[in-house]
Amino acid sequence: MIGVRDDDTEFGKHMAALSDEPLVDPLDRALDERETLLRLCMYAYDRARSTGVTERLEEGMNSIGVAALRPRGEPFDPSRHEAGGTVHTADHTLDGLIAETETLGFADRGRMLRPPVVVVYRLDSGTANSPHD
Repeated sequence: MIGVRDDDTEFGKHMAALSDEPLVDPLDRALDERETLLRLCMYAYDRARSTGVTERLEEGMNSIGVAALRPRGEPFDPSRHEAGGTVHTADHTLDGLIAETETLGFADRGRMLRPPVVVVYRLDSGTANSPHD
């Protein structure tokens, strides 16, 4: 017969206490931690003053499937972009297009993490001419 030592019984009590805790799926935990790290990278990107640092952050994020979003020249879409302001234009072909990106957006394999904040061209009301004029 195998004897049970007191320290074995104490270990068993600790294991029983641990088993009462909810089990966390390692994949869920890794995904949560990834999300936290991505948010930290976006925070650091926004505050970095060095071009080298921002380039390195962007390269690193891109290497794991996170794309920087700079939608300059694209039509403004409120479901994908956040309007930060407008700039007037006399060119009717620019009306509604994105003039510049104020704050970079990010997408994780197509899933929006943060929409870009953009400036949108708006046609001057006093210079609105027909394209056929």
